[in-house]
Amino acid sequence: MAEPSRSVALVADRISWEERELIKIAPDFGLTVEWVNDESLCLGHPDAPSVRDYDALLLRSRSYTRGGLIATLAEAAGVPVLNTAKAVHACENKAVLRTVLRTAGVPVPDYRLVLSRRDFEKSLEELELPLVLKPVYGGMGKRVTLLRHADTAQSVYDYVEDLGHAFEQACLVEPYLGGGTSVRCLVVGHELVGAAEFASGGTDWRNNAALGNTSRAVAHDPDVLKIIDGVVAELGPGIYGVDLFDTSDGYVVNEVNHAPAFRGVASATGADIPSAVARHIQELVA
Repeated sequence: MAEPSRSVALVADRISWEERELIKIAPDFGLTVEWVNDESLCLGHPDAPSVRDYDALLLRSRSYTRGGLIATLAEAAGVPVLNTAKAVHACENKAVLRTVLRTAGVPVPDYRLVLSRRDFEKSLEELELPLVLKPVYGGMGKRVTLLRHADTAQSVYDYVEDLGHAFEQACLVEPYLGGGTSVRCLVVGHELVGAAEFASGGTDWRNNAALGNTSRAVAHDPDVLKIIDGVVAELGPGIYGVDLFDTSDGYVVNEVNHAPAFRGVASATGADIPSAVARHIQELVA
């Protein structure tokens, strides 16, 4: 007798290529994946039927305020979540993530946490231009600004100070690394499934797959694998997009995305990432 299909809620604010591929491949692994809008869960009581009806939650919310909250309450209701609340809470805050990884011995770039104009001015004194100003919360390269000149940096910060609200004013200032390239590592479970180098193109200096930059597959460098092992050891097995910069001192972790887009890596490497994700979910709910 065939095993009954396991039911998985794919929790996201919208359906993109990645979500469609996961839904399509799921039956091959004995899974039924259903999109659940992350705005419609109404969690709170541990017996809330919106999550207890599922064998697992695959959390792919792009929101940097909803993800960790949903994961925390779903776990409290006894439902397995990918990624775990611990991992999501670490990944969604760039300052927390870098602190966690640095404490664990995983290399990260130098940075300063900027919460005020005074912080910002001090960061300009302590770090050498060019610098990058980025929000603590956010992704897909949005609001990431390259500061090339000291005489314009203060004007740039005016926008953070005057237009940002609450947590939007929390930023990092860090050296400009990578020379316009970064390496995206797609991790599933404990394994590096594919790695691709993304290079900025046109007039946009940012190297981000979401911005349509050029990409190419890269070999699974032993130093990269060591870093991936360190990230997974600290955050736990899961589904991560680990972004690296190659520096004169070796690779450093720029970000870890807890709900990574992976179309760019799949296209560059030919890796069957949807199947790898489905297989990992299958193991989780077995």
